[in-house]
Amino acid sequence: MVRVLRSTVIEAPADAVWAVVRDFNGHDRWHPAVASSHIERRRGSDEVGCVRSFRLQDGSELREQLLTLSDLEQAYSYCLLDTPVPLFNYVAHVRLVPVTDGDLTFWEWESRFDTPKGREAEMAELVGEQIYMAGFAAIRTHIGHTEAPS
Repeated sequence: MVRVLRSTVIEAPADAVWAVVRDFNGHDRWHPAVASSHIERRRGSDEVGCVRSFRLQDGSELREQLLTLSDLEQAYSYCLLDTPVPLFNYVAHVRLVPVTDGDLTFWEWESRFDTPKGREAEMAELVGEQIYMAGFAAIRTHIGHTEAPS
């Protein structure tokens, strides 16, 4: 099993970051890889069990299911149901923590998954850099901060 963990600090209050990332169907408005997204069967994007179906900029289609959502903990978990990429048993967790010294946000994005033998490094790089790190940068831009704090 492969584990990918990326984290960052966003120069914005945790409530402001949570207002954006909490929307399980909102990633097409901020993540550069996502072209369009919708929640299946007219469920709410904050209903545990809802499924988002989305298309990437390259035309690939994926489906993910919301497993947990906690406003109190500013965290959620989701799994991949369908993907053209060899990520199996993929479960991810997003968690925000307020950094009270400066009113910043610590953001942790983690996943575990299986992939064919020999492709572990490739898939870890894809997830960690093209999804998670690109997402961090996109949120900074979306909320008006373009660089990670030094």
